[in-house]
Amino acid sequence: MTRALKADDREKTPERLLRSSASKFYDPDVDIDWDAPLDEGKPYIPEHRVSLYGTYLWDRLSQQQRIELTKHEGVSVATNGIWFEVLLMQMLLKEVNDADPTTSRAQYMLTEIADECRHSTMFARLAGRVGVPAYGPVRWRHELGKVLPVVGYGPALYGAILVAEEILDRLQREQMNDPNIQPLMRMVNRIHVLEEARHVTFAREEVTRGMPKLRKAELAYQRFLIAFVSFHITRSLINPRVYSAVGIDPAEGHKVALRNPHFQETIRYSGEKIMPFLQENGLVGAPGMYWWRKSFLLSDSGSKA
Repeated sequence: MTRALKADDREKTPERLLRSSASKFYDPDVDIDWDAPLDEGKPYIPEHRVSLYGTYLWDRLSQQQRIELTKHEGVSVATNGIWFEVLLMQMLLKEVNDADPTTSRAQYMLTEIADECRHSTMFARLAGRVGVPAYGPVRWRHELGKVLPVVGYGPALYGAILVAEEILDRLQREQMNDPNIQPLMRMVNRIHVLEEARHVTFAREEVTRGMPKLRKAELAYQRFLIAFVSFHITRSLINPRVYSAVGIDPAEGHKVALRNPHFQETIRYSGEKIMPFLQENGLVGAPGMYWWRKSFLLSDSGSKA
């Protein structure tokens, strides 16, 4: 079991993270060469991470169409990252609003919000640079997400942040040093990975600290909320409209992707670091198991969409 954190530990990690933030941060406007030519022969994500990889729809595509689909799926993930981060910023602002602003904890949350603003701008600029729509989630899911900052609190709030951030982190770490991936995408991923490491540390400690305080009824709510949110995180990553870019009907592409064992394995891979932590801390359990299985984040998710 993860060790319980003492109350007087609450300022130590934010103090350290504030020092790290001051010494190690990136400005995407300066640190990325947005005018560098794109390498038209390189994919934007590894082909084996494309949602249709290994399916009959993938087999129909030419190599150029496959590269085009990697571009659209890569930007879909990135612009869903904007959605995740805007929701995260709203939740952190709610926390800051109730906190003592002189504490390192509150000041670190404000620093993290500033980081997320830069990351969201970077993802938006990526979409514009490569000429792909800022897909984000489908409209009804975007509207549903507006409820999260209202109903989210406690360990489930930080746990949901971790699911979103660590899914992106896992996928981006794989890509950022891959010489076969588009250089612009690699640099965007590198910046996000290096700065998100601080955010993950903060959120993990908030989960560890908050779980022992929960009453039984509260635990059930927290388990349901994080499972429900995590399901929508994994389902939002690939907007079905991406398939239109290569002549595939969005409804057919979406259906095939959800039944694709390669894509399900990609989702499980993306959650390999965060799921054991959530399980160890008691956030994975009834009444949320239906949504965890549907999310594909558990190894026993099964093959049904």
